Amino acid sequence: MSNAPLDRRGTVLVLNGPNLDLLGERDPEQYGTTTLGEIEQLCRDTAERLGLEVRCLQSNHEGVLVDAIHDARRDTVGLVGNFAAYTHTSVAILDALAAYPAPVVEVHLSNVHAREEFRRQSYVSRVAAAVIAGAGAHGYVLALEHLAFLLDAPREA
Repeated sequence: MSNAPLDRRGTVLVLNGPNLDLLGERDPEQYGTTTLGEIEQLCRDTAERLGLEVRCLQSNHEGVLVDAIHDARRDTVGLVGNFAAYTHTSVAILDALAAYPAPVVEVHLSNVHAREEFRRQSYVSRVAAAVIAGAGAHGYVLALEHLAFLLDAPREA
């Protein structure tokens, strides 16, 4: 493996899982009042500042998310994923991410470690380069900044 940095020019896929289409309406004490549309705009603005592009997708359906990960193998340089409840249940998403060749950053709006016991288990974390939890919508900014850092960092031989 080369010690050169990865090619940062490219697209990052931002995936959001089930019920995140209800952000701003559903349990604002836990998830805040920022809508998914506002988070997607925040991602586009952040990516532009970092010299990246983003493609955003939200689905309540596990298979759609798996297909998106498979498709992203062809044309993305990284992935930010908030798989919501599927984080804790989906071996299918884990397997798809394990076959994804670029860095993955897992994001959670709430601090999942301060919540119910079942939320502390993440299949996604097994393949994620980093996990950001409890930073609210700003977690997506942090995730994109970390991906940019990883893409700029020299790889070990």
